[in-house]
Amino acid sequence: MTDLRIVFMGTPEFAVSILKSIIESKYQVVGVITAPDKPAGRGRKLNESAVKTYAKSQGLNILQPTNLKDETFLEELKALRANLQIVVAFRMLPEVVWKLPKHGTFNLHASLLPDYRGAAPINWAIINGETQTGVTTFFIDDKIDTGAIILQKTVAIDAKEHAGQLYDKLMHAGSELVLKTIKLIASGEVTTQAQPQTEGTKTAYKLNRDNCKIDWTSNKEQIYDKIRGLSPYPGAWCYLQNGEDQLDIKIHASEIEKERHQLPIGAIVTNKKEIKVAVNGGYIKILEIKLPGKRNMDAQSLLNGYAFSESAKML
Repeated sequence: MTDLRIVFMGTPEFAVSILKSIIESKYQVVGVITAPDKPAGRGRKLNESAVKTYAKSQGLNILQPTNLKDETFLEELKALRANLQIVVAFRMLPEVVWKLPKHGTFNLHASLLPDYRGAAPINWAIINGETQTGVTTFFIDDKIDTGAIILQKTVAIDAKEHAGQLYDKLMHAGSELVLKTIKLIASGEVTTQAQPQTEGTKTAYKLNRDNCKIDWTSNKEQIYDKIRGLSPYPGAWCYLQNGEDQLDIKIHASEIEKERHQLPIGAIVTNKKEIKVAVNGGYIKILEIKLPGKRNMDAQSLLNGYAFSESAKML
């Protein structure tokens, strides 16, 4: 059994759960690498990453390089004498960093690689209507998410599940998979499998304003999946044309209603409790909506204080 000296690299809440499981399993974490503090809010107060906040609470050694090739940082990293590096939701590493430890550098990715390589695997699995996804550990190489696979675990996606709920499930599954991977490396029993070179692998593109916009001419299942795949963050958005006003709104939850109608695509139908949008083959019933400058609210709460014109439509 090898004595491991681990350097952990990560930034968001997803990575905290993994780091916490490593610490609670009594592995020796000799350093934590995370993003530099960033100014946020009106006061531009410096915000530290979720990983940094947790690492501080555990008294861990923290490094926050702006440049991963900086000589000072590299000397600090070498001084930690790590023999294993673990990466969860961090940034692409230069070869001089990932090749450093004796037992290599492995990454946890929230998909069943080779599918959904990229920045937003959890969101895109739901947006594309998948019924399952998973987590993968793999040794890092010189490309993004292409290294040799160590372990994988499949996780089912419920038909009503949104990205936030799947995030939590994958975080738990990821913690278990990382611990199993560490155990294999420590025992010297780790084996790997090259990622299959198959055509048509699906990509987890970085989310941006364009690919988060709802296309109301899509089929109702695609619209429903996009809304839940982007909930609670960053949120699927569209324009609401209401009289003279064109508002930039977000929709966080919806349901499909299969019902024939003769309405134009995007037309809005309301009563005292419901907001429905006409789409191909039925309606998208809006359950949670956010107007500019307003909090996220359910449809009935919005209707209590907001009126839709007869010609109101989603664009």
